[in-house]
Amino acid sequence: MKRKSFLNFTLSIRQKIIGGFLIIILIFNINGVFSVISINQSDAIIRESAEVVNPSLEQIENFRLLVTQSRMYITNWVYQQASTEEERTLLKNLHTSYPDLKDRLSKLKTQWADGQQIASIDSVIVAFDKVVKLQKKIMNDLAEEEDYKNDALVTASRSLLLQNILPESKLLLSKLEVLSRKKQNETEYAKVSLIEAFNRLRLITVGLGAFLLFGGLISAFIISGNITQPIKYINGVFEKIGTGELPADGNRTFDNDEIGQMANSADKLINNLRSISSFAESIGKGDYQASFTPVSEKDVLGNALVEMRNNLARVAEEDRRRNWQNEGIAFFGNLLQKNNNDIEQLSDVIISNLVKYIKANQGGLFIVNEQTDGSEFYMTLASCYAWDRKKFLEQKVFPGDGLAGQAWQEQRTIYLTEVPQDYVKITSGLGEANPNCILIVPLRVNEEVFGVVELASFNEMQSYEIDFVEKVAEGIASAIASVRISQRTRLLLDESSQMSQQIQEKEQAIRKSSEQLEKARLEMELTRRTNQERDALIDATNLIIEVDAKFIIQKVNKLVEKKLGYTVTQMQGMALDFLFDSYTKLDEAKLTLMKGVAWSDFVTVKDRGFTKYKMKLAAVAIHNENNQIEKYFFLISDLEQTDI
Repeated sequence: MKRKSFLNFTLSIRQKIIGGFLIIILIFNINGVFSVISINQSDAIIRESAEVVNPSLEQIENFRLLVTQSRMYITNWVYQQASTEEERTLLKNLHTSYPDLKDRLSKLKTQWADGQQIASIDSVIVAFDKVVKLQKKIMNDLAEEEDYKNDALVTASRSLLLQNILPESKLLLSKLEVLSRKKQNETEYAKVSLIEAFNRLRLITVGLGAFLLFGGLISAFIISGNITQPIKYINGVFEKIGTGELPADGNRTFDNDEIGQMANSADKLINNLRSISSFAESIGKGDYQASFTPVSEKDVLGNALVEMRNNLARVAEEDRRRNWQNEGIAFFGNLLQKNNNDIEQLSDVIISNLVKYIKANQGGLFIVNEQTDGSEFYMTLASCYAWDRKKFLEQKVFPGDGLAGQAWQEQRTIYLTEVPQDYVKITSGLGEANPNCILIVPLRVNEEVFGVVELASFNEMQSYEIDFVEKVAEGIASAIASVRISQRTRLLLDESSQMSQQIQEKEQAIRKSSEQLEKARLEMELTRRTNQERDALIDATNLIIEVDAKFIIQKVNKLVEKKLGYTVTQMQGMALDFLFDSYTKLDEAKLTLMKGVAWSDFVTVKDRGFTKYKMKLAAVAIHNENNQIEKYFFLISDLEQTDI
């Protein structure tokens, strides 16, 4: 009782109210401290994601792209002898840019918390350094066109490519993919951590309400004799807060005294808690566009929540743009790979999908024509896409003609938001209208322009969309260069095939002529009845060999088959030199016969088993009607078999 009396009569109402508000202020400060700590933790997570995880993921993806391109270019280096200097420069540029990429990754990895990831990226860098050395060895071995004629160098380079570079590159890509997935998981983990932080913040807010309810009940009990309706109102408010419910605004008015001011402050607190709770819940659901106005410039919790929302919204937007670009580059890379055999088909597929992907309304793809007659270069409209309908337009653009020609000549991107009224019209079934912006990007790779892509849209394009179109344009230029190389290769193969066919036809004609001559000769021999017995005797006792003007065996008699062990088929097309043990006399015979003079002497002949025979050889040249040597006859008499 005394304690109660002491509390009732020693402290004034003003002092009790001040004491109660001091407690409330203390609670709010505690809540502010916990909230700021939670916000700082969330901010640290955001900074970690923005400054370490996302840049690391981007550099890892760049590393994967570099490994993929270097593998493709070194393969082209080894297998495509006729590759242009520009293609070879691509691989050299990759080697030049690799140290910068390695430095960026080395700086970023120092901030990684996972030691296994650091060890993994270190092993990838070391392994790729070895791959770069092997690639440079191949580049040095096959640096000139003459090097491809060295079969040993080509075989060694292909072996190095197939057994070392390609398997190692595949392993590197798999490791980089694992690292990429881990960094993506870290990004997801950061998002989950942020949501948990917001949930904790909401829990603190609700706990604050409950604690305020408890303090309100104590204050009401202490000063119940002097406070009636305002305290009851405040008590009812805090009872609802204690159950997790935010009371509705009763629009009640109070006297402008200390108790009334406290009731008004309770109203403000309810409204502020309602706004904070709703705002925190919206952010927790990923609604970064939710609106919230802090109570004042000094509202630490409210301003911190707004700053957090802005940071999260900025990070989310950057992620959305980055994912949009990466997905688009992968999508168009796949289209370029699937349609790399036909420029016309490639143009149709690329322009239609590009217009749709960036949500433009009209697009055109101009390609520079290859000139073989020395005339001036010009571009033609390879494909045009507007309102989902192709426009097959016949149009030539020379350097400097219009905006497309200007972009080609200056090799730079042109972006217009003030489009002339008569420049282009976007037409639909409802009518036609001027676009609000025009984007013209040159198809440039290695300082060479292969064409331009022109896009028209009702919506103005963002800088990241223009950057994306420029990257796709570079890929299109590389694809066009590759297609043209393939087409030139096919043309050369077709010409080679035609020449081979013509040579075969000529050879067939020559063989046919030879057969006809042989047939005529046989007919003439048949008419020589008187010489049949002599010829039969010679044929039965001598080896007879007929060769052409190059001393290639064309015909032999059966005694040659029997004596030397070869069949007629085996000997046809065989060089005469192969049958003789010594080339000295044979060379002497050739020189004599080529002068049209008959020749005879003793020679040593080898059979199929390399057994040697001493024989008497006589040879004579046969002339055609133009007095040119057509073939030679060799008559070989078997003296005896000797062991020489």
